[in-house]
Amino acid sequence: MKIANRYGRVGLVDGQRILDVERASRGEFGPTPAQVYEQWPAFRAWARTQDPAQGDPYTLEELGAPSPTARQVFGLGTNYRKHAEEVGWAIPEVPLVFTKFPSSVAGPFGAIELSGPRVDWEVEVVIVIGEGGRSIPASQAWNHIAGITAGQDISDRDVQLRPKDNPQHSLGKSFPGYASIGPVLVTPDEYADPDDIALTCSLNAEQVQNSSTADLVFPVPQLIEYLSSIVTLLPGDLIFTGTPSGVGTVMDPPRFLTPDDEVVSWVAGVGTMRHTFTDRADVAS
Repeated sequence: MKIANRYGRVGLVDGQRILDVERASRGEFGPTPAQVYEQWPAFRAWARTQDPAQGDPYTLEELGAPSPTARQVFGLGTNYRKHAEEVGWAIPEVPLVFTKFPSSVAGPFGAIELSGPRVDWEVEVVIVIGEGGRSIPASQAWNHIAGITAGQDISDRDVQLRPKDNPQHSLGKSFPGYASIGPVLVTPDEYADPDDIALTCSLNAEQVQNSSTADLVFPVPQLIEYLSSIVTLLPGDLIFTGTPSGVGTVMDPPRFLTPDDEVVSWVAGVGTMRHTFTDRADVAS
């Protein structure tokens, strides 16, 4: 099952058609994505009885973030083995967790305003929580997940890494648009192996990242177990699971995003996000 956010209304997706959930359910579910996540078990059972092909035509550019009003947005640092190797860091013994503030969440297409001269790309597989809770065992984790989407954990390295002796990851990763997600959400049952999902990132048509979640240090079930042992996971929450090798800051010489660059982010089963970048002065207030 695939769901999407079209102009703020949640729908079931099949190819080039989308079935408006609120209208099809006669008001039982929706109209917003957040309302669907709050009723996830009941919604999932209802959705399996529907035929999205009976919906209306749509274009990808009409789609927004699959969970645009997430109350909690988690990020994972150094969670791909090859990424740890490229930056020269030890494999962490426990998940390295930071937050991205919810105001940074944005959709899968459009222009993003650069915050400075050292802004980096980080394609990620993003998990959206369906049925929340605390103390969720790894063996039950996928049952609590609404689905998978693509994400960009865009990072201002200057802000992220200051002060040098005590860096603050969250602020450097929370400018507007720096948590872009989409274009659709795919339920875990759509994957032969949800712990082995391919993802890529291209900069100006040059592939810079290419990996799979099979390289994660802490797979998704372990992340759910760890996070829920500390906080209560809420419906619609986002978990950016980490980025693979190929980020710009470790290139020789380092490479960062500049105005007019185009970043294309792809996650298997989910599809493609496409973003361009501008100077602050180029974006209307």
